[in-house]
Amino acid sequence: MRAAGATEPEFDAESSGSKSLMGCVIVLLALLFTAGPVSARGPRSVADMAETLQDAVVNISTTQTLKGIDSVPLPNIPKGSPFEEFFRDFFERQGRDDKPRKVSSLGSGFVVDPKGLIVTNYHVIKDADEISVKFSDGRKLKVIKVLGRDQKSDLALLKVKPDKPLHAVKFGDSQKMRIGDWVMAIGNPFGLGGSLTVGVISAKKRDINAGLYDDFLQTDAAINRGNSGGPLFNMDGEVIGVNTAIISPSGGSIGIGFAIPSKTAQRVVNQLEKYGEVRRGWLGVHIQSVTEEIADSLGMQRPHGALIANITPGGPADRAGLRAGDVVIRFDGIDVANMRELPKIVSRTDIDRQVDVVVLRQGKELHRKVRIGLLDEKKIAAAPPEKNNRVEIRSQDMLGLTLSPLSPELRRKFNIDSGVRGVVVTDVRPDSVAAQKDILPGYVVVEVNQQEVSSPAQVVQIVKKLIAKGRKHVLLLLSDPAGELRFVAVPTKD
Repeated sequence: MRAAGATEPEFDAESSGSKSLMGCVIVLLALLFTAGPVSARGPRSVADMAETLQDAVVNISTTQTLKGIDSVPLPNIPKGSPFEEFFRDFFERQGRDDKPRKVSSLGSGFVVDPKGLIVTNYHVIKDADEISVKFSDGRKLKVIKVLGRDQKSDLALLKVKPDKPLHAVKFGDSQKMRIGDWVMAIGNPFGLGGSLTVGVISAKKRDINAGLYDDFLQTDAAINRGNSGGPLFNMDGEVIGVNTAIISPSGGSIGIGFAIPSKTAQRVVNQLEKYGEVRRGWLGVHIQSVTEEIADSLGMQRPHGALIANITPGGPADRAGLRAGDVVIRFDGIDVANMRELPKIVSRTDIDRQVDVVVLRQGKELHRKVRIGLLDEKKIAAAPPEKNNRVEIRSQDMLGLTLSPLSPELRRKFNIDSGVRGVVVTDVRPDSVAAQKDILPGYVVVEVNQQEVSSPAQVVQIVKKLIAKGRKHVLLLLSDPAGELRFVAVPTKD
């Protein structure tokens, strides 16, 4: 390694031939080291593109009035800890808890219609009393109306009244983006409006446990606090994402940022403009993951699809003839890779549209025509948490469990819902795996390998047949006393 300005030693060639040869070598090396890798450095400059886009990106400021102790900014301490109580007591003694105060916050957004429509994040304007937007030329406009907001997608659509048409940007196709493609973010990090960063798409279809419809683009373009709601552009100047979240232990960018893909954002924005809300498709099922054990019990070569644990009576799936125990493997021509994929696909389907749904039932593929309904946002379209599904019962004779017919006396004893049918678990041996996995007396075995059962003898008979076929697991449909259904894969051997 040489210091800056150091000179290179001269070659002491003995002849003009050797000088000529050395010259060729140097030219060849220069070609080798300049060809190819230049394109990996990214665009030489995005200045020209940025000039055409910055006018469409806005700074969003909100004001919220808080009353009492809620208006006092507390230190960053865990909620509910003794320290929180200490600081609240301190501020109360100081007499600072009885005066309402205005709290401001900052975010980003972008214009999608010259007449004054602006997109931002739901969480940026969530509890705001007043919202204003500031443009790159210094103009400031008040938001006259929030046309719609959607917490599930974390998007909101705002309306301002400009005195002249605004510069707007268009959505691009996020599905065409590939890992490694260059992107540019413009926003208002830490209140520094008009900040621009460049990076690449690091990953697609990220699930960060933010919600049921997680499908984020990941980028290493620097995104910080205040960038929320701002646009992520492709190199054609199209919005292919809405910046919404980061992973950071310090609060600053560490190169892991997430954006809502334009495929999702554009649909949500269109519905917010048209209806003031998002209308999502509804299938009317409760689902759970297809684990390796469940796949084995159903004779599937690999785990995939979404297992229907319960059907909403009178819902679209019920009317189409789908059943609990069906595994949805294809929806409207789209393969369902896992449980989380199905709600996202269904939610994007137009209301009242009839689609083809392919399910596995008793090892056979069945096609059903389903007319999609409108999702009631108060309903949860997924089964209970995954950890509650991992229940195991040992061996074919149900070691650790005592099974009995569901008599009126047992129904009263365990307070079992009148609509539940099957074989009741009357006792669980304390040292059994069933006890360790929280199977309790009062649970009811409704189905064994998708066959309804009404007596312990039926359970034993079905299990024996499965063992004879070489199955390592048997699928049970269990109900708790209240009637909540879930599937568990049961090993047929200890």
